[in-house]
Amino acid sequence: MPREREAGEELEPVRGTHRTDWMALLSGMLFVALGALVLTGGLKDPLALVGLVVVGLGFSGLVAVIARIARRR
Repeated sequence: MPREREAGEELEPVRGTHRTDWMALLSGMLFVALGALVLTGGLKDPLALVGLVVVGLGFSGLVAVIARIARRR
């Protein structure tokens, strides 16, 4: 329960938003999509699964690096 304000007391400043962690977001989406493909039987070749994981993680790492560079400017 929020505390009561006294007369003349100002509101607390609104907190800022946090930056998106692109590596975590894209990696999570990759593993959810690949998990769904494996569970539904859409992806049966283990070598293709490993290749998709490597390529997907490489892509998310690249996006994370580009986002970090863009934030600094």
